[in-house]
Amino acid sequence: MPYIDGYVAAVPKSSREAYLRQAETVAPLFKECGALKVVETWGDDVPKGKLTDFYMAVQCKEEENVVFSWIVWPDKTTRDAGWAKAMADPRMQPGPNPVFDGKRMIFGGFEVLLEA
Repeated sequence: MPYIDGYVAAVPKSSREAYLRQAETVAPLFKECGALKVVETWGDDVPKGKLTDFYMAVQCKEEENVVFSWIVWPDKTTRDAGWAKAMADPRMQPGPNPVFDGKRMIFGGFEVLLEA
């Protein structure tokens, strides 16, 4: 059964293209490390909640938008080895001007319960 890494982050609206370029750099890296698929999305129809929502989860500011992304791995073993390899690669190191505030990103690994 596949294994999924997912994350949500707040990205400045003015940095959409820079975020895309960054994603285009690291997506091939994850594939080289064993990922089956990398999906990056830009919030388009994300409702504001009363108690919680994606915006609150990452303390999204008015000038920012939410991104929701995931990586599909064949299994957790491949994911664990792939993450270790990816994190050691220079392409994963933040540059002097990061595209978004990684401290507000939420992320995690997920076991697939159902795939239909």
